[in-house]
Order: sequence, then C-alpha cells, then structure tokens
Amino acid sequence: MSALCVSPLRSTFFLKALLPAALLTLGPAGAAPSALLDAVRLYQPDARALASAGLQGCVATRCAELPWLSLLVGTLALSEGDAAAAEVQLASVPPPPLLEPYHAFYLAQARFYGGHLRQAAEGFSHAADVTQPPLQQRARARAGEAWLAAGRADLALPLLDQAVNELSGPELLYERAQARRATGDLNGARDDFRALMVRYAMHPLSAAAVTRLQELPGPKVVLGFEERLARVRQFLDGGEPQAAQGELDIIEKFHLANGALARGHVLMERGLVRYAQNSDVDGDTLMLRAAQAPAPIAAQALLLRAKRHLKGNSNNPVVQKWMVELEKRYPREPAAEEAGYLSGWLLLQSGSYDEAAKVLATFGARHPHSHKRDDAVWFQGLALVRGAHYAEARAAFEALSQRFPRSQLLPQARYWSVRCRQLGGDAALEGAYGDVIKLFPGSLYALLSAERLRELGKTPPVAFPHPPATVPVPVPLDLNLALALARAGLVRDAGEEVARRVAAVHRADVALPLGQALAQMGENGYAYALAARLLWGAAYGERNPLALALLYPRAFASTVEGEAAAQGVNPYLLWALMRRESAFQPFQLSGANARGLMQLVPRTATAIAKELHAEPPDPDQLFAPVVNLHLSAWYVAQLVKRFVHPALCAAAYNAGPPAASRWADANAGMPVDLFIESIPYKETRAYVKQVVADYFTYQSFYSPKPDTARLAMSLPKPSSDGINF
Repeated sequence: MSALCVSPLRSTFFLKALLPAALLTLGPAGAAPSALLDAVRLYQPDARALASAGLQGCVATRCAELPWLSLLVGTLALSEGDAAAAEVQLASVPPPPLLEPYHAFYLAQARFYGGHLRQAAEGFSHAADVTQPPLQQRARARAGEAWLAAGRADLALPLLDQAVNELSGPELLYERAQARRATGDLNGARDDFRALMVRYAMHPLSAAAVTRLQELPGPKVVLGFEERLARVRQFLDGGEPQAAQGELDIIEKFHLANGALARGHVLMERGLVRYAQNSDVDGDTLMLRAAQAPAPIAAQALLLRAKRHLKGNSNNPVVQKWMVELEKRYPREPAAEEAGYLSGWLLLQSGSYDEAAKVLATFGARHPHSHKRDDAVWFQGLALVRGAHYAEARAAFEALSQRFPRSQLLPQARYWSVRCRQLGGDAALEGAYGDVIKLFPGSLYALLSAERLRELGKTPPVAFPHPPATVPVPVPLDLNLALALARAGLVRDAGEEVARRVAAVHRADVALPLGQALAQMGENGYAYALAARLLWGAAYGERNPLALALLYPRAFASTVEGEAAAQGVNPYLLWALMRRESAFQPFQLSGANARGLMQLVPRTATAIAKELHAEPPDPDQLFAPVVNLHLSAWYVAQLVKRFVHPALCAAAYNAGPPAASRWADANAGMPVDLFIESIPYKETRAYVKQVVADYFTYQSFYSPKPDTARLAMSLPKPSSDGINF
C-alpha cells in the first residue's frame, strides 16, 4: 500500500506536538479550546477522548467551535484506525471556513479505509479541484490510488502519471506500473517496475516489483551491469552488505561485467562488502586484486583500502605512506587528489608538522584545479603554528586570504594571522583583532579575538551594537489558511502551507516582515530558514536587530527554560545546540534516525530514560518538544558535569563522550583555539565552532549579565567518571 495511503494522522500525529501554543491561540474566536489543543500538541494518549468530550459539550451548547472540534475529532479517530467513526463524524458537520478542501480530503481518507472506494476517489478528486499544492498534489495522487483500488485503472492512470511527475516515490511508481499493466501498457509497466528496482532497491516494494516483472507476459527483464551496480551501492549505503553481495553474485552469474574495468569494479564492491562485514583481511585482498584493474578503479580501490585502515586513527604512518604511493602512481586520477591532500593532513595529525607543511605547501601545484587548495593552505598554516614557525604560518594564512578571497576559511585565516603576530611577540594588535570582530560578528573567531584583546588589557569592540528586537506585526493574509489549519489541529498541513509561502519569497524586504510574523506565531524554524536564506546581510552586515531576532530565537522558551532550570544547565547552551542540530525544526529527521529539536537517536533516548527511571519513549515521541527537551536537557547537564568547557561539551554531544575525552587527554594543556582546530573529525570541528560561538552570542544578546559570559581559553581536564554514551 502506498505511503500516501497511511492514515493521514498516523504518519503525522506526532507532529501535532510541534505546534507552538501561540499559534494555536491566534486568529478569531472559534478555535478549539487551548487545553484540548495542548493535549494534541503534547501527544497525550487521551487526546481523542478529551476532544470527544469537548465536542459533546459543544454540541449541547451549540458553541462556535463545533466545525473545528468536529474536524479534530474526525482526524484523531482516523489516526487511531477508526475509519468508520471518522467517516460518521466528518460527514455530520460542515467544514470550518477555509478548510473545505482539507475536510473533503480527510473524509475521503476515512471512506477509503472504510472500503468505500468510489466515494473516496470522488472525494479526493473534489479536494484536488478546489485547492492548491501541496494538498492538491496529495489529493490527486490519492484519487489515482483510490480509482485503481476500485478497479478503474483507466481513470487512475492519468492521475498517477501526474502524481509520479509531481511527487515521485516508490509507492506511486509501483501503483502506476499496476495501472499500466491493467490497461495493457506492458512496456510501460516493465519500465516502472524496473525503475523501482534500480532507484529504490532498499524499499520493500522493490522485491514486489521483481515478482511482478516475472509475471508479465513477453520478454523477461534482465537488469544490466550499471543497474545492478546501482543496487549494490544502495544496499551498502543502507547497511545491507548481504543483499549487496547477492547482487554481485548475479552480476557474475550472468556475466554482466564485461571488460577489465567492470571486473575490477566488481572486485572493489566485493571488498566494500567484506569491509562492511568487518572482514578486513578479505576486504584488503579484494581491494589489492581490484588494484590490478585499469587506473580509475585501481586508484579508487587503493584509496578505499587506505581510508578503511584509518578507522578513526589519524596517526597511522603506514596509511600515510600508502597515500603518497597512490598519488605518485596515479597522479591524474581523482583519487590521487584526495590521497595527496590526506597524506599531508595525516602528517599533521601524527605530529610531523614540518613535513606536513612541506607536503601541503605543494598540493596546489600538484593539483591546480582541486577544490581543496584553500584547505591545503589552511592546514599548511596550522602545521606551521603547531611547529612554532609563526612568521611562516602568518604568511600562509595571508596567502590564503589573498588567493582565495571567497573561501569559507577566511575568518579563521584572518584570526590566526593576527594570533601568529601575537605568538611572535607583537602586542600592538588591538586594531587587527578588532577587525576580525567587525568583519565576522557572531563567529567563533570574533569570540576568540575578543578574549585575546581582554588578555591584552583591551576592551573589544561591540560586535552587535543593538541586541535582537521584536515588534508586533499583523499576520499576513497569506497565512490565514495556515492559522485555520493549526486551529483544527492539522499541523502537518499547516506546516506545508507555511513552507509553501516561505518558498515563494525571494526578496529581503518581503522576508523580514514575514519572518517576524512567523516568529510571532511561534514558527521559529520557518522564520530561521527564511532569515538564513535572505537576511544574512541584514543581520551580520547591517546589524539589523529584527533580522538578528530571527536568526537567534529563543524557541520553545518556556519548555527550554523550565528544563534548563530543572537540570541546572544554561538554557543558552540548549538553544545553541538546537540551532545547529535542527535549526528549530521539531520534526527534523536525519539519515541516522536522529529526531526532533535536539536530534536524539532513539537508542540514546532509551538510555537517558533508563537513567531517569522512566519508560523509554516511542521513537516518534521524540518529535514532541516537551519529550525531546526533557531528555536532552538532562543529557547536556551530564555532559557539562563531566566536561565543563562548552567546546568539550559540544564535541561530546556531536562525536560522543569517549571521543571528546580522548581528544582532551591527547591535547591536555593546549589553548582552546588550537584544540578546536585540532579536532580530527571535520564535521565535529565545524560543529564545535558554531555551537561555541552561538552559545556566547546568545548570552551576549539575552543574558541579564552578558559581561560575565567569558570563554575560558584553557581546557579543564574532563572527569573520567560520568556519562559515556
């Protein structure tokens, strides 16, 4: 069954926890009572019972909230799989103003699940005719599915054709294939089943597509080499090495790998399979066999072997030599570029600073078209700093600024150029550090520059003359539909409508008032996304307080502050982490299955709940801000107890306490700025920089005593006890 066939709230019911209370209470009278909507918002198990009781009282008193309560009760019944009750309820009361298409859509959903397929198809078609995207697209797709289920493939096919183009997805592709087969278009059905197998190898319908292909009359479909290889990669990326191995067996069984290049590719993929199965000896053997293939595969196989042997150990001299040999042997292959860069970086990580600087200094000449040339110059400078060659390091950083004026590394190059002057004995640095603060406000390097100036007995310039400010603005008429949807508890639909409105804005002068309205409604995630896209210059160039408020919101303030107080953790640290983790989007779901505002993985949430002697949350409950913040505030508090310094706490939150503890022990006594630059994981390095900068920016904006917020420039030794997951 299509994902679009999932009960509309079963797949989105937990998103009801996302709606800020402010949004629920906006708009004219007639909304459902706020206590009831809070029950929905917080995902209380008795939300339907509360809603039903409220509806009964409303019917008895003929209250104005009846249309909203009826729609809410009907969709809650649908979310619990009670299609019959949902149909009765939704058919008994007219829809609220503006919501007739949504009412028609959910009534059609109830009828579909109740087995009234023709009525459902007609209802979906009506909803599609009287609304706009995104509901229009969903309704059109559901109409096609309903007509197909009703045995009218001829009516379903044109709708499914359009739906595949608009929405894509394996379910719609499968259903269009079924409709094509039913209408006699066997070649079209073959194409869809084949596309499903290749594009969505991990999806359960991929296996069904294999069966359906074999059932079709006519020539049997055999996937080609590239198609099988695409499936191999999907299975490996999805953590299914056994399935990938099965695809490789098929390639060899049917002799699909023609030529030395293709055969080498198969060997390399088999090596990756064995690595994924933690059989490194077999994996190495296969990679070395693949290295006998033509250069493109040989170089890639050797690089994969070398990177496998790093396994988090960036001080492996053997791997560094492999990288050097690879670059010399295959200088024109893409793998050589990465190997050449990594060979210098590994020398830096192993403490061979002078040699690292030499290798990185010549990287640009060896690979003049590489996108890593600025990175190589940066790490060349860092290696020189670590080797105490401050004048040469400064020259490297200044060269980076001159040669790559648009590089994202410019802030750190400017800071370290000044820092090298200080390390070399220059004390007249007030203007130089001040320029970093003025040029890159809100960055880690502005923060570090301010601390360095204080060490010199100087008062740093103020990065932002005026703190964030908010002013009441009228809610634009364009958001009336979103407000109406929110008042009926249809949070997914409200979010889609807001997202549609936000995506249509392309000018800063329009973005600012819309962002203010969204923030006023409690939609901080959408307001932040809009500001990050269009108001960067207004915030950091013009220092506009209204734009800054959108980029540094105190989202879910009462919950954050309450949990912070309960756990004894600074609320500004929670907001800084939230800004990086989810950009204030409570429904955020990562590829690693991290969920919600603070991106908790279900496994970690279960471990936290155990420590709190509480029931482990259902994974979808992590989308609820109150649940997510309750668990994550405790976790952050434990990290603070163990690691103390915000840089170490951020590193532990991103990479885990064991890694943070290992880095702290290996770099004991190192200044904070150098420690952060020396974090071996690129992702964690960037993460720590942003979280630390945001933490102190939040405090400078909102703390009652902002002048007391200072970044300690030396790292404390973390406790060996405490949280370790």
